[in-house]
Amino acid sequence: MPDTRKHRGPGPGDREWFGESARPALVVATAEFSWLLSRGYAEPSALKLVGDRHRLVERQRSAVLRCAASDAAVADRRSRQVEPGDLRGQPIRIDALNVILTLECALGGGVVLGARDGCFRDLASVHGTYRRVEETRPGLEIAARLLRAWGVGPCTWLLDAPVSNSGRLAALIREVDPSFIAEVVPDPDPILMLPGPAVATADSGVLDRCGPWLNLARLLVEAAVPEAFVVDLRTPGS
Repeated sequence: MPDTRKHRGPGPGDREWFGESARPALVVATAEFSWLLSRGYAEPSALKLVGDRHRLVERQRSAVLRCAASDAAVADRRSRQVEPGDLRGQPIRIDALNVILTLECALGGGVVLGARDGCFRDLASVHGTYRRVEETRPGLEIAARLLRAWGVGPCTWLLDAPVSNSGRLAALIREVDPSFIAEVVPDPDPILMLPGPAVATADSGVLDRCGPWLNLARLLVEAAVPEAFVVDLRTPGS
């Protein structure tokens, strides 16, 4: 069936699975899974162990997977993280779909996850086709306004060529701010990992291999979407 959604909002069970009563177990599960990763346990078996112990549904397990990270990975990522003030007048490479999907979820009332490394991540997924929603343009306008205010740029947005409608999204990015560069490439990840300008992404695989990085999605959501359905799965005080 064609995807006819107009928003990237919450799933049918998200208010129960990620509400206040569910969060303590999710926080503990994320901490336990991270502990196992820090000690070299294989990801699939560790996630099953933790998920079964806390009787998590599949969507909750996906959230724990996206939010957990080993101690070494967290320390390494934080050592390379930069702030907008560090990038004034500097170019930046943006993982377009990664940032845009999180903004769309925040604006549409979907779950936004606060991960152990400080990133905001979403539970949305793109299976070969990107579909524009009502929050797409407002999200890009927020990004344009704040990046301009911070003086960051030029900004190059990298989109995945294998994902349908990437070309249309690239055109919209350029329409929202003509100073933006939007490129459709076979795979943004290897480009983001190359030495060069700072990158903006919350993709764990990229963060473990790139140079300086900006926690852009989180900065944008916190600055412009105070009503976002943020589910922070970090251990308090971490």
